Amino acid sequence: MKAIESALNSHRSFVYGPVKSWRFGRSLGIDPIGEVSSCSFNCVYCQLGQIEVHTNQRQIFVPTSTIVEELRSLAPYKKIDVVTISGSGEPTLALNLEEILAIAKQLTNLPTVVLTNSTLLGDRMVRHALQLADIVAVKLDAISSHQWQRINQPVAKINLPDILAGITQFRKEYPGHLAIQTMLLSPWTTEMLEDYIQLLQRLSPDEIHLNVPSRPRALVRHLDARGNNAVESGCGDFSQLKCIGVDVLNALADAIYTTTQIPVRCVPIALS
Repeated sequence: MKAIESALNSHRSFVYGPVKSWRFGRSLGIDPIGEVSSCSFNCVYCQLGQIEVHTNQRQIFVPTSTIVEELRSLAPYKKIDVVTISGSGEPTLALNLEEILAIAKQLTNLPTVVLTNSTLLGDRMVRHALQLADIVAVKLDAISSHQWQRINQPVAKINLPDILAGITQFRKEYPGHLAIQTMLLSPWTTEMLEDYIQLLQRLSPDEIHLNVPSRPRALVRHLDARGNNAVESGCGDFSQLKCIGVDVLNALADAIYTTTQIPVRCVPIALS
């Protein structure tokens, strides 16, 4: 394990970690976007900081051959639970996502995870590529267009109804494990919770992940922010967003599970 970490930290790699994920265990990250952060969202809580390229146009950012070379140099993959495709923005923007998933499964023989903000699930080619992933976690941070625009700050012409339609279509086609990931920035009203539960019942995910902005938000771009050790990097250019309390988070989780019977997992919150 120390040999892997040393290799990953020796240069600005597109394969990084392992990251200690509260959802997936020890995760080896693959970044298909690269050094310039690119995303169709510019979320107010994003640990990458201000997104440098705000876009929903797909392209090849990192050649598949580069990722293959880095993965091969790290074998064997000991004490790693999953390979997660995420990194410096929205991974479904990468036109070679399907190739990356295929080669990651072939070389590592580990389960693959994709973390997506859901904006491109209306694209048939994106949905096809994601069929190769063992787990797909799709973002759904809001149940009203106003709240969604304020939190996720999408590029123009993307709207919440299209996001929900894309998730619905993907749910119909995807044979793997689908999780809905939701970032909670403040307590919800009873009406908001009821609307969210109705959406979950319609989307029928296998699991729900309730998250809070417990990681610091980078004020300037740092590649280290892809993982969960950014504060320890010594850069200092970070701000900490205020989290809701553990009691509020657990109450929401209990209410959601009681009504839907869908398993709910919550990010651990350190008690002060």
